Amino acid sequence: RSLGASEHLRTLDEPVTETIMRDLRSIAEKLVFVLMPMKAGDRGRRLKQWDLWGPLLLCLALGVILAAQAGDQEQASYAFADIFVTVWIGSTIVTLNALLLQGTVSFFQTVCVLGYCIFPLVIAAFFAMLMHVTWLKVVFVAAGLAWSAGASVGFVAELVPENRKLLGLYPVWLFYAAIAWMIILA
Repeated sequence: RSLGASEHLRTLDEPVTETIMRDLRSIAEKLVFVLMPMKAGDRGRRLKQWDLWGPLLLCLALGVILAAQAGDQEQASYAFADIFVTVWIGSTIVTLNALLLQGTVSFFQTVCVLGYCIFPLVIAAFFAMLMHVTWLKVVFVAAGLAWSAGASVGFVAELVPENRKLLGLYPVWLFYAAIAWMIILA
């Protein structure tokens, strides 16, 4: 049977398992886009349909990874909180910067994109936690930093006018550099 537009958007009647599976599929699609940013010809269209589940899970994962490497309980709680504060303040700065450059963006859209694009840094942090070799940790984090920044370029470049793209990308790269630095210091 064919669903009409109003019937298709009604999700209050569906079972919770279907809702969770739909959200998990959406998270997986966005993570694939982040891992293979050159594959998408739409330059970030999928990430513009924002949600906060994926960024929340990735922030939790990164916070737990950094907290596990902390020396004591107090440092672990600071490391965990630092990730959330950095993501929210970084998203605010990136949004304000894009708006000042006459771009069009919403705050939650920025949180979504920056949150999903930290996925390579989460992977790098996980491998850096397993490896206790400093130079290898730096290599993993540098690769994660490059991948994260590269994955967000397509989205951020669409937000600001053509002649101001570098000004729009600069705070994004600083955001990922700050997270990468926190991973290296962990």
